[in-house]
Amino acid sequence: MTVAHQLADESAAGSLGSSAPEDRPDDRADSAEHPGSRALALLLAVGGAVGFAAAFVLLIERIQLLIDPLYIPSCSLNEVLSCGSVMTTPQAAAFGFPNPIIGVATFPVVTTIGVALLAGARFHRWFWLGLQAGVTFGMVFVHWLIYSSLFEIRALCPYCMVVWAVMLPIFWYTTVANIRTGRLPSGAVGRALVDYRHVVMLTWSLVIVALVVQAFWGYWVSLF
Repeated sequence: MTVAHQLADESAAGSLGSSAPEDRPDDRADSAEHPGSRALALLLAVGGAVGFAAAFVLLIERIQLLIDPLYIPSCSLNEVLSCGSVMTTPQAAAFGFPNPIIGVATFPVVTTIGVALLAGARFHRWFWLGLQAGVTFGMVFVHWLIYSSLFEIRALCPYCMVVWAVMLPIFWYTTVANIRTGRLPSGAVGRALVDYRHVVMLTWSLVIVALVVQAFWGYWVSLF
């Protein structure tokens, strides 16, 4: 009876352990040994660093502009490529403070996650969903800023465009990883997005480039 009880206890313990996968680090895709995961880790590490650099420079330029209203930012090249024109608009302080502060505060987190993944760290599902929420907010915010720049402000901020360029792949490939591993629900549409993830990324990027070209067509033509 003692042996039977021990076997029953071990079986019950095993069942309990397997019923709560959320309590253990998710090792399905965040291991740096997986090629796709290593690529995502590199993207987060490098993309976060580039985004931070762009946001930091923008913040410094904004501070200089606050100190001296006549200051011309280094990224103000002409009427179209003009950080100064963008910085002084309400959209540049959407939450009551300069937008670059958001990038300075959040991009280092993205870089840290990428470096941790490269070092072999594994995170719980709730952590990945938190990252998903963060990059989704960033993507929505960036697209609002893109729309504002192209159709309301009618000027482009080069450093801002660097943030656009890194935010899109960070969001997309984080989403793909979460769909592929089952952290996010995925039906036939989800599987198709994973299978054609690079096509979606390329198409999305080309659409934004086309909008930029169309919005300032007269300027681009004048360069030739």
